[in-house]
Amino acid sequence: MRIISLNANGIRSAARKGFFEWLPGQDADVVCLQETRAQEHQIVDAMFRPAGYHCYYLDAERKGYSGVAVYSRVRPQRVVRSFGSAEFDAEARYIEAVFPGLSVASLYMPSGSSGDPRQEAKFRFLAEFEDFLRRVRKRPREYVICGDWNIAHKQIDLKNWRGNLKNSGFLPEERAWMDALFDRHGFVDAFRVVDPRPDRFTWWSNRGRAREKNVGWRIDYQVVTPGLGQRVRAADIYTGHRLSDHAPLIIDYDWPT
Repeated sequence: MRIISLNANGIRSAARKGFFEWLPGQDADVVCLQETRAQEHQIVDAMFRPAGYHCYYLDAERKGYSGVAVYSRVRPQRVVRSFGSAEFDAEARYIEAVFPGLSVASLYMPSGSSGDPRQEAKFRFLAEFEDFLRRVRKRPREYVICGDWNIAHKQIDLKNWRGNLKNSGFLPEERAWMDALFDRHGFVDAFRVVDPRPDRFTWWSNRGRAREKNVGWRIDYQVVTPGLGQRVRAADIYTGHRLSDHAPLIIDYDWPT
């Protein structure tokens, strides 16, 4: 089973950059997109529903903002468009495709980089989402939660970690939250199961030729329940074409499709 996750930084922008020409050659079973930034009535062209996939979009109430999507070769039993947050569900940050014994979700966690009010909102999101993840661990099914988590977990996960200790995305509180995710709650960072190398990033600033110099952050993850953590077979970050300011994260699992 191959799952791809990508923060598209605007689905229409990614389309112009060749995402839908690139996708058919990837043989993905499930594709999770974040930051689609379009209402569904704005993406009526057939390219936004690729052949061979069942496509599900979730739009934010605010136009041009946030948004997530899931494409799946197999039709899900159902699609969940909320994680139960009165504050954040309107921002379209979570969509989950439910299959027998398995759920695959696309997550777009808030960024706090625009200032203190958004960082406080991010902390509220973390608290609510941790409660949701506790419930997930009690369910008799495996989970893959793909997406832009907007946190670099460890020093290895960003180039200039010393200069970012006080910046959103690498704050001690955020990193401690990730510690709890993996250590206390038992989730697994699927990429790190098979790739322990440094300088493996998924996002680069558009300033200062950061991508050319590989001065980046690893903030896109596929976070899985323990049963799937034992079934990770391969992982890659695709950097051949610039489809977004993020790169697609591609992971293969030993799981029936």
